[in-house]
Amino acid sequence: MISDPVPRAMPGTGFSLFNSTEKGYDLQKFILFLFAISILFLIIFSCDSSEKQPGDKITITFWHSFVSSTIPALNELLAMFEKEHPEITIRAQYIPTGDALIQKLITAVQSKTAPDISWLHSDFMQDLVEADAIYKMEDFISGPDSVRREDLNDIYPALIRYASWRGVLYSLPMEATNLALIYNKEMFRQAGLNPEQPPRTWEELHEYAKKLTFDKDGDGKFEQVGLFLPIFPAAGPLSSWMVWQWLPYLWQADGEIINEEQTRVIFNEEAGVQALTLWQNIFNDIKLSTFTTDYDVAFASRHLAMSMDGPWNLPRFEKMMQNLDWGFAPLPAGPKKSATVVGGEYLAIFKQSKHPAEAWKFLKWIIRPEIQAFWSMKSGYLPIRHAVSKIPEFQEYLNSHPNFKVFVQQMEVGQAQRPIDFYGIEITRYVAEAIEKATIGKVYPKTALDEAAVKANKLLSSVAERND
Repeated sequence: MISDPVPRAMPGTGFSLFNSTEKGYDLQKFILFLFAISILFLIIFSCDSSEKQPGDKITITFWHSFVSSTIPALNELLAMFEKEHPEITIRAQYIPTGDALIQKLITAVQSKTAPDISWLHSDFMQDLVEADAIYKMEDFISGPDSVRREDLNDIYPALIRYASWRGVLYSLPMEATNLALIYNKEMFRQAGLNPEQPPRTWEELHEYAKKLTFDKDGDGKFEQVGLFLPIFPAAGPLSSWMVWQWLPYLWQADGEIINEEQTRVIFNEEAGVQALTLWQNIFNDIKLSTFTTDYDVAFASRHLAMSMDGPWNLPRFEKMMQNLDWGFAPLPAGPKKSATVVGGEYLAIFKQSKHPAEAWKFLKWIIRPEIQAFWSMKSGYLPIRHAVSKIPEFQEYLNSHPNFKVFVQQMEVGQAQRPIDFYGIEITRYVAEAIEKATIGKVYPKTALDEAAVKANKLLSSVAERND
């Protein structure tokens, strides 16, 4: 008799598929075995790791472009949040700023890999809103985990304007910034200038820039340059940064990028021509075309006397410039008024987020006055709210940090760019092209601005035609 080829027991089960005393299959036991296997598989799949189990943490992905000197402060901030919210982990990821950031965001939205939260520049708003990529803040402000209206009203109005598109709030500011003038006091003394009286007008800025520029060995190259102007390629990633630093000069001459109705640009009017002419004259007079764009390194190595910069670099400067006698001063006033540009980064929540409620917890938390004070003192960024100035610890910090205090005081003359609801990125690039042409290309400022205005107004006309 041929032996049964099928084993009488499944390994590890102790379960015989055959009756030990009778030949043939024991159908009843076989059915029970299949039932047991089914239950086992059901238990395994019910514990799928994709479902949140009690005690699991929710991870929020946060894209940002903070400079390296700010990362330690950011890490402290995130650790503080996670301590207060142990159920949430913030995974911060650096993304290069400028055009690279908006391109990556758009690509991520299209491929459904968008972050939960990302910082934005104000001119990104149109593209992301029209792509239906980000939430309106009102969805959370009026939701179950709401924020008080008085807290929102305490935020500087300029920042709320930047955080909105067409009057609708789509983000919240994380911090504020503005521009001031950094200068080397020792170089002032050597040039016969009062180190406690930095330039106060356009005329003095131009005059000091020339006095502080030297060709020591007569080879036609300046070993020391009086002032750095941020001239970068208009097609490059720093073009919007260049325009942002030019805006205060436009405003100081009482100009604007666009009219209130947003029907045409006006940066090519007299104020724009005056501001760009100042830059062109300084650029040519001190031969900035031969100077490095690494202005901070040049300043630290005593090759540069003046530049514009923001409070975010203060922690870095205090380390790299320990052996220099330097300070910050307000930007010089223009022919019409004093002004500096107010800006910041704005946090938006993406609709692809699997955890929008937890993402909102982070945004709501970060605008609290005590958190803003901590973040400001650690990072060098300015607070976004009036209430922070009433915190005693912050008042003491200002008194012991005079350079930082310059930026805080400048908020009084800080100005927000008039909203550009449509084609903000493109219009900014056209302005950058005009600046590049007038400085590096030596094109007459009025001509360069007019050419840029023609292209910008063509885009704005297409908006009007769509709305008709």
